[in-house]
Amino acid sequence: MNHIEDDIKLAYIIAISIMMIFVIFIIVVVLMYNKRQLLHLREQQLKESEYQNQLLQKELEKQKLIEKERERISHDMHDDLGAGISALKLQAEFLKQRAENEELKNDIEELLKTSEEMNLSMREMLWSLNAGNDTLGSFIDYAKIYAQNFLKKTTIVIITESEKIIEETTISTEQRRNLFLCLKEALNNAYKHSQSNEIKLSFIQKEEEFIMKISDNGIGINNNNPEGNGLRNMKRRMQEQNGHCEITAENGTHLFFSISL
Repeated sequence: MNHIEDDIKLAYIIAISIMMIFVIFIIVVVLMYNKRQLLHLREQQLKESEYQNQLLQKELEKQKLIEKERERISHDMHDDLGAGISALKLQAEFLKQRAENEELKNDIEELLKTSEEMNLSMREMLWSLNAGNDTLGSFIDYAKIYAQNFLKKTTIVIITESEKIIEETTISTEQRRNLFLCLKEALNNAYKHSQSNEIKLSFIQKEEEFIMKISDNGIGINNNNPEGNGLRNMKRRMQEQNGHCEITAENGTHLFFSISL
């Protein structure tokens, strides 16, 4: 009887040992499988990271080539076109001094005005092409100078203000260009149609959003033609930049242009 009980105990111990060995074997297999899966996942992540780095490097090289080409075009325009316009202006001034006919003098005066406008347009294009100007600080400084020069021969007072602007914040060339064209259109409309004597130009940064506000104290917008005077063009430009253009007419006209940075 004792012999049978000993055999049963031994069989029980052997069975438990086999089960424990089997459980340990399964645990080891699972751990090895998880380790291999983890190593495989890390390899995939490393390959993906290397691929993304290669794409980023190619994009950086592409951007460098674009910036280099922009600088070349900018220099060529400054050296060739700028020199040509200056020579044209000097020649026109020389002819004006020698001209005796008043009608001819008036024509030459128009030529001088055209050459000055061409020179101004060229400077604006050079500013647009210069990648070093792709910051909020550069855009705001240029916008203020343009507004002051545009209105200096008028009776309209220009007031500028900036709020929470981080000057080194990057802004794309297209955003900068379209915002500037909207500014030109808005100032031109205010000068021609608002009958105002004061324009306020505000620049506001709210985290990842940049807002340019142009307000005048004039007669407001014609309700019969609210989308006239270039307003459609300004809205279209902002939409193309995934931005927003809003117009209100309360105690004057107020234009809001906003873009995501």
